[in-house]
Amino acid sequence: MTGGPGGDERGGRARGGRGRHHGIRTRIAGGSLLIAVVVSLFAGLAINAQLERIVRDGTVQALRSDGAQYVFALQARPDDPLQGPGLGTRIAVIAPDGSIPVFSLPTTLAGQLPALAATREVTIVDAGRATYVLLSQPVTVGGDTWYVIAGRDEAEETTVLVQMRLLLVGSFALLVLGVAAGGWILTTVSLRPVTRLRVSAQRLSGRSTAELLPVGRADDEIAQLAITLNDLIERLRASADRERQLVSDASHELRTPLAILRTQLELARLEDSSREQLLADIEGAERSATRLSALVTSLLELSRIEADAPVGRSTAAALDAEALEAVERARFRVASDDTLAGVEVEVVSALADRAPDTAAAYAVRADDFGRLVDNLLGNALQAFADRGTAPRRVSVLLDDAGDLLTLRVSDTAGGLDPAFEPRALERFSRSDATRSSGHGSGLGLAIVAAIARNAGGAIQLLNRPGHGLEVVVTLPIAQVLPTDPV
Repeated sequence: MTGGPGGDERGGRARGGRGRHHGIRTRIAGGSLLIAVVVSLFAGLAINAQLERIVRDGTVQALRSDGAQYVFALQARPDDPLQGPGLGTRIAVIAPDGSIPVFSLPTTLAGQLPALAATREVTIVDAGRATYVLLSQPVTVGGDTWYVIAGRDEAEETTVLVQMRLLLVGSFALLVLGVAAGGWILTTVSLRPVTRLRVSAQRLSGRSTAELLPVGRADDEIAQLAITLNDLIERLRASADRERQLVSDASHELRTPLAILRTQLELARLEDSSREQLLADIEGAERSATRLSALVTSLLELSRIEADAPVGRSTAAALDAEALEAVERARFRVASDDTLAGVEVEVVSALADRAPDTAAAYAVRADDFGRLVDNLLGNALQAFADRGTAPRRVSVLLDDAGDLLTLRVSDTAGGLDPAFEPRALERFSRSDATRSSGHGSGLGLAIVAAIARNAGGAIQLLNRPGHGLEVVVTLPIAQVLPTDPV
């Protein structure tokens, strides 16, 4: 069954599109036919000119052969009388005194013989209804000059040329048709894998499956297209899986704080509590709302980062500035939070100075990189707030040695639980200590990993249980941008 009027309209547009546009096979076969016709036309003109020259040269050789017996007779036996020509041979012999002892040319040419003899080259003359090709050959006998004029009807050349032209046209016609048919057949065979891809794509789009498009055994453009489409399908499936997982995780994580918030508001409304108890309930609801807001913000931010391709380009200097600002924000948090008293946030090293004519560019936006550093410093400070171990120090190292930008954020907060370490980069994953304290949403390291992955980089956790945790983020150089001279 069809999908109603909308489906009929789309089907009509598709059928109309197929009616208005020719298929690839038709276009290729038609283009091949047109090219073959144009090439055949120019080739035919060139070959026809050569044929005319060859036929004319053959006529001249035949005329020389016709007059050769008289040239030989005049030179070898000048005193013997000349014999008449054979049947069909057109000859005229002009003696030095102007007499014509041999004449078999058309009678209409008799008056033109003296002028024709003097030309000494091939001449085309009209003889009544016919046109003749004449060749004059001078022969010197005893100091006197004789002229032997041989002639042939030009219609003989025309007959030969017509036959050869018909053969040429027939050959080119077969060649053109063969090219068109060959183009159609080759295109049909070449497009057969495309048809298989289309059928497979229709089958895949109609059901949920892990199958991919078939890739041909030949390493050609169609196989490369299938590989590229399979990569696209895998990325789309991964994106859909992430969206489903995000919805599932979000519904699970939001259910508890929403239930707590609803309960707190109901208690504040229903209980006959004192003003102090009412304020406490409102403050608890406010904390729950704040946590919900932070959780939703983190979810939206993670979704944006995972969905976006790398769109930013930031210089090393810009990333260095963002890192220093993140350190200042962390220091302000330490100064305003009593649970973080004594925590030192230090910058061990900033980016090395670069050459004045170039600047490294990385495939990350500066504000995303600042958020990355904020999350790493926030996790480290939260670990101190939960544990209160000593010494209390967070170190930030940012370096650009080689072709990598390396960020190291290390702390002395005791490190991660070894059982939790494999899940530390997953969304909504929190250690038992963090979960029991009620702080965090389990999205900080997931956001860091997503930002690093989008920039083509990597993240590594160097966990030292009982001592601390070091997070190493590496970003490769995306390009080198010229800078204005100082």
